[in-house]
Amino acid sequence: MNPKLKLLVTFPNPNPERDYTIIHTAPEFTSLCPVTGQPDFATIILEYIPEKICVELKSYKFYLQSFRNDGIYFEAVTNRILNDLVKVCKPRYMKITARFNTRGGISSEIIAEQRRKKLKKKFV
Repeated sequence: MNPKLKLLVTFPNPNPERDYTIIHTAPEFTSLCPVTGQPDFATIILEYIPEKICVELKSYKFYLQSFRNDGIYFEAVTNRILNDLVKVCKPRYMKITARFNTRGGISSEIIAEQRRKKLKKKFV
């Protein structure tokens, strides 16, 4: 099992009969540029419609902090976060928006999402 997945703790969705959106914003995400080794800073926005379980915030914070010393490209880390959270939470819908701070005059925003095929787009 991926050691980062072990950091994520979940709890039962208190209203599984309803589609509702949970949004968590983490403005202090840090990883390392795999080319230069310099730190990359980002705001990570997690949006999801839970099915049976939700992610616990303290564990989610520690999970995000676990990337602090990882050399990883913006696109890779954004999709890794989505893949890990989908694996653990199995949501009806999930989207990760990663807004990386400007480096070298260029700012980057990476958006990755996954939805269950039966979920109607109007709920998202």
